[in-house]
Amino acid sequence: MTKPQTKRIVQISLVLGTLISLFFVPWIILKAWITPLPDTVQEQVDEAVDLGLDGVIVYVDQAGQPPALYAGGWKNRENKVPADPHSLFKIASISKLYVAVAVAKLVNDKKLSLDKTLTDYLPELAGRIENADKITLKMMVQHRSGIPNYTDTPHYWEAPPKGNRENLALVLDKPGDFEPDKKYSYSNTNYLLIGEILDKTLGYSHHQYIREEILMPLGLNDTYSLLSEVDTADVMSGYDVGYHADLKQNDFISPAGSMVATARDVGVFLRALNDGSLLDDNEQAIYSSIYVYEHTGLLPGYSSIARYYKDMDAVVVLFASTSGGYTWNLSEIVYNRIVKILRRGKSA
Repeated sequence: MTKPQTKRIVQISLVLGTLISLFFVPWIILKAWITPLPDTVQEQVDEAVDLGLDGVIVYVDQAGQPPALYAGGWKNRENKVPADPHSLFKIASISKLYVAVAVAKLVNDKKLSLDKTLTDYLPELAGRIENADKITLKMMVQHRSGIPNYTDTPHYWEAPPKGNRENLALVLDKPGDFEPDKKYSYSNTNYLLIGEILDKTLGYSHHQYIREEILMPLGLNDTYSLLSEVDTADVMSGYDVGYHADLKQNDFISPAGSMVATARDVGVFLRALNDGSLLDDNEQAIYSSIYVYEHTGLLPGYSSIARYYKDMDAVVVLFASTSGGYTWNLSEIVYNRIVKILRRGKSA
């Protein structure tokens, strides 16, 4: 076989491979991906609703331009209430950023040590969590503890326990997923335990600490630690594919993802975290050594993405009130397309 023939066969194989891979991509995802990029963020939000997201809120804070809010779809699908960009939203695991900031501040104040172990802080867990005497606070913050993730319990979301103790009980006396600090594996149990450590160290709720030391200095009056702190009429409804009922009333109280906020408040917090105005130099150095500067969140009915882009000095927050099926993939595609629109310079 000649080299030209071999090259031709390789080219044909690549084309066939691409076609086969496209065949297995869900059509709705393929459509979201290949549709020509619209001129404006609002048009992209409207397209996202047409593709199956029940409600979408986007906040953009780009240098040189006033912050902007966009919304599409429904705040409440049953009652046909249009999406309100000022609605409260369950931000799920984005909450971990606030908890990590609290840890950094308390480490700087010498009230916590990143090198102390789980049994140093919570001795009652000795023998109940494998390697508790080797797992440090830093490992928990960084998801390098090996502690199993309680939300990975089979059928967890069918009837999730309400209390933190009940959630923790799901992983007690279970083998660790790996030796401490040998791998990274995202585990909500880490942040449930960090919340317990914070409460014990402070002598009062870490929710109060976050409010007084993080939210109030930034003027974040639309950020709350728990759903129970707000009027649920102000909260965007949430829906899961294949389940018709509104999931708004489902309460998730774990420090791993309990917070409720507006897109604007999340955006203001994220900019302050990234530009250095939230933490002093020492706190910033500690934070940089333990956690990330962006996050996503996912709860039944709620998907969220919050990131900062240094190259264009922009914060972009997206809330989508739909989960399940391919909606997470769709949310990520929509989010990335919004970033492309901003980079292209058309953000109206």
